[in-house]
Amino acid sequence: MSKKVSILVGSLRRGSYAAKIARNTISMFPADWDVQIVEIRDLPLYDFDYDDPEITDKPTPAAYTEFRETIKDSDAILFITPENNRTIPACLKNAVDIGSKPNADVAWKNKHFGIISHSVGRMGGYSSQKNLRLALSYFDMVSPGQPEIFLGQSPSLLDEAGKFNNEKTENFVQDYINRLVALVTA
Repeated sequence: MSKKVSILVGSLRRGSYAAKIARNTISMFPADWDVQIVEIRDLPLYDFDYDDPEITDKPTPAAYTEFRETIKDSDAILFITPENNRTIPACLKNAVDIGSKPNADVAWKNKHFGIISHSVGRMGGYSSQKNLRLALSYFDMVSPGQPEIFLGQSPSLLDEAGKFNNEKTENFVQDYINRLVALVTA
């Protein structure tokens, strides 16, 4: 049975390692699944006035509605994120906030999700992943258990074409994707 997976990349940089890692994961899902990177670059900064029924002169941006519907229509969300200043990149936190409203119709509620974090240093984005998990814990989301994926020294794991350059990393990430798939299909 085909499923839909939305991948959110927590980096806007043109040469983003997170985007390269995300592209590697697409083919790791079952072939009949619809797996797409959902662009968060142009989402306006979250402002509750857009969702406040008392504010009538500030309509909800179409980008908010489209993003929320995409997330609600997804069977799973895969977050691929670097670490910025020991926390979640601003673009990703903005997407989380947009999907969290309106309170009566939260896009994230009860979704399956996975997180792959990375960093150019050795910690592999540990702080960003833990902060993202904290933000998502409010929405009763379900993710695979251990081991979590922290890809340290991420530039060294990719070749010139942006593909994983070693079997160990590829197998590690594939195992995580397999566990996410099993969670979604259980």
